[in-house]
Amino acid sequence: MAMHRRCWTGLLAGGILMLSGCEAISPPPIPRGALIEKLDYDQLVLNSSTQNDALSILGSPTAHATFNDNTWIYISMTKDLVPLAHPVVDKQQILVLNFDNAGVLRKMNVLNKHDAIRVSMAGGATPTPGTHISVIQELLGNVGRYNPMSSMGSTFGGLGGSGGGMGAGPMSGQGTGNGGVGNSMP
Repeated sequence: MAMHRRCWTGLLAGGILMLSGCEAISPPPIPRGALIEKLDYDQLVLNSSTQNDALSILGSPTAHATFNDNTWIYISMTKDLVPLAHPVVDKQQILVLNFDNAGVLRKMNVLNKHDAIRVSMAGGATPTPGTHISVIQELLGNVGRYNPMSSMGSTFGGLGGSGGGMGAGPMSGQGTGNGGVGNSMP
């Protein structure tokens, strides 16, 4: 009985030790996007810095606004991997730079994870044209699809071979098109 108790104690201690080690060997955070720090964008001065200054300090933007090439967007995110779960967004930052037509910085916004707006999926289904079949379409759906040549021993209609000669049947390697040499079908 004492041996059995020691075995369970050893397994329990090993399990606790193994679980406590998970924190020490957890994977590093995963950076995504343009890794821009406050020290970087603090170098930009409103009404003075230009697009060239932003390019030299921050690099190319992640995106431009859809209808305004003078709005530059830098997106960065850090995700932490969680065992047996989806990655968790640890840090998220969006830097929006607005330039005038002369290329001078006029406005700068910094948004973070707390500024995000949760968007839920819409319920229901989007109707797609052509997916609903009426009874008449179902009854007449195969009209015109009958191919009398399909029962003659070849997947390509006919006996195979070139010119209707002495081919060996489907995929004889003698015909043209898909039944010719190089086809990998059996």
